[in-house]
Order: sequence, then structure tokens, then C-alpha cells
Amino acid sequence: MAANGRRVSYGDKGNPRGVQNGKKRTREACKIESYNQDIEKRITEAFEVFDHAGNKTVDVREIGTILRSLGCVPSEAEIQELIVNVEDQENAGSVHLDRFLPYVKGIINEYKLQPATAEDLLKAFHTLDQEGLGYITKEYMTKALMEGREPFTQEEIDEMMDVAVDPRTGTINYEMYINQIMID
Repeated sequence: MAANGRRVSYGDKGNPRGVQNGKKRTREACKIESYNQDIEKRITEAFEVFDHAGNKTVDVREIGTILRSLGCVPSEAEIQELIVNVEDQENAGSVHLDRFLPYVKGIINEYKLQPATAEDLLKAFHTLDQEGLGYITKEYMTKALMEGREPFTQEEIDEMMDVAVDPRTGTINYEMYINQIMID
């Protein structure tokens, strides 16, 4: 009992539980709530960019672009799975914000569809560079990108090559390339 006659409970480490811990929990709850509101705001703003009619719906073909604008890196299969889960059943080909928002918020909170790390990219390039030269040819990289599980379009390959290929050697020094794209 405290000097004022009130009972004091002690936590695991002998610290009294009281207002200070309550405030700490409240601050943490506020941080989580603020984080969730920020996520919802970002998703809504990205969605609204493609809501051309202003009726809180977008065409399903815009879903991949919206996700990428949020920093997600979905495969085509993941985009199709999302569309199946959020497409408006009464208005085929469109997605309503009310269905999109909670689904995408869950994806973001679960850290799904996140971009590859520099380490992941380096491992992938090492797999392609079986001789350990530190570079790969433009032709070899193009072939790998076109024959993968999700082949790149020629436009995507051209965009990558514009950045990746060293104009002096015509090859891709992949460590330099990774450093360049991770900074941008």
C-alpha cells in the first residue's frame, strides 16, 4: 500500500503500473492509429488519381499502376488475384474504393509486394553471372528478361538497358547498376 492508503500494483520488474505506463500505451496506440490513417490517405490519394469520373471507382486495368505508385511491386499474377478479390461484381471491369482500400491496406501492413532489396538483386545477378566477372552482357540480360516466369516487354527492357548498360563497355556492371537504382 502506498502512503496515501491506495493499493499499488507492481509489474514484472517492480515498477508500479500507473499513469505513466497508461500514457505510454496511449502514445503507442496513437502512433498506430496515425500510421493507419497515413496509409489510408496514401491509398485513397493514389486511387483518386485514376478515378476519372469522380465516383470512387477505377478501371481494373489501373490497379497495377496504383499499386506501383504506392511502392508495391506486384507480379501480374498478384495483380490478377487482387482484382478477383476487389472487382465490383455489379459493374465488371471496375473497382470501388470501399473494397480496394481495406484489401490494399492489409497488403501494405503485411509487407507484401515490397520491392527487392539490394541484397536480393545482387544474389539474382550473381546467379546470372556464373563466371563471377562482375558484369553481364546486354544480350544475355535481355534473353534472361524475356524468358523469365514473367517476361518483360521490349519497352521495359529498353528502359532498363538505358540505365543499366555502361556505354563504354556495352555491358552491365551490376553492382554499379544496383547502387544507381537504389539511390534513385
